[in-house]
Amino acid sequence: MSQGETLLEFPCDFPLKIMGARCDDYAQAVLEVVLRHFPDYDAAGMEMRPSAKGNYLSLTCTVRATSKIQLDDLYRELTAHPLVKVVL
Repeated sequence: MSQGETLLEFPCDFPLKIMGARCDDYAQAVLEVVLRHFPDYDAAGMEMRPSAKGNYLSLTCTVRATSKIQLDDLYRELTAHPLVKVVL
């Protein structure tokens, strides 16, 4: 699908919710992936929420996307990461 086939208008702020098992390296690993695709991303903007039982951690990263391809590439790398369970 090309950029012209999306309902999004670029550039735009796009929130991603990334969920995974709560472990020491999880947030840093996700941040490294996000920074590969969005080098200007401000890590201070990353929101973290533990699950009710504390086994999982939800991270919300709002990135400034310039194209659908950029978002798709980030989504693909995040969903392939072994620490990530779900990306919304």
